[in-house]
Amino acid sequence: MKVMAFNGSPRKDWNTATLLGKVLEGAAARGAEVEMIHLYDLAFTGCTSCFACKTKGGKSYARCAARDGLTPVLARAAQADALVLGSPVYLACVTGEMKSFMERLLFPYLAYDKARSSLFPGKVRAAFVYTMNVTEAEMKERGYTVHIDSNARFLERVFGNCEILTACDTWQFADYGRVVSDYFDTGRKIRSRQETFPADCAAAARLGERLVSA
Repeated sequence: MKVMAFNGSPRKDWNTATLLGKVLEGAAARGAEVEMIHLYDLAFTGCTSCFACKTKGGKSYARCAARDGLTPVLARAAQADALVLGSPVYLACVTGEMKSFMERLLFPYLAYDKARSSLFPGKVRAAFVYTMNVTEAEMKERGYTVHIDSNARFLERVFGNCEILTACDTWQFADYGRVVSDYFDTGRKIRSRQETFPADCAAAARLGERLVSA
């Protein structure tokens, strides 16, 4: 079994990447082959609206026709058994790199038919991991869940399912004393890093195990 994780954060060793790593550790512990893709390492764009993936009888029907750094990654993703997307929340949304990746990953499989069917051949396990500065209460108050639920619906439509993991009130800076950040309670941030984030990591590992066992 092959499990692929896609890191939509520009940082390779911080909250999002750490949780994705734990997901892969959990999957590997159940015998899966795992791979981490750092999207910021790749040179690619979002959808360019060429509609080659929707052209009747076209050689790229249900497949992205663009050729760039994402092309071989999408080919491997099409053969994977489980896909895990991960992104920090920037301006109430996923990062720009993750959004561009989602356009290229999902749009070719979204059929423009009345049944709103998926052109993806079969079903695979899918999950989305989010990290964010705000607390869980603030996440709901600010409407982040609308965006999170929308992404889940697209993944469910294409792949058949989507599990969500949210890590809130995360540690953003290595040194809060070096940045203007008096909006945040540093003591609370420290407690969250020491007490809550380890639980998030454990939940991520269990998610990885479920992706394989399911």
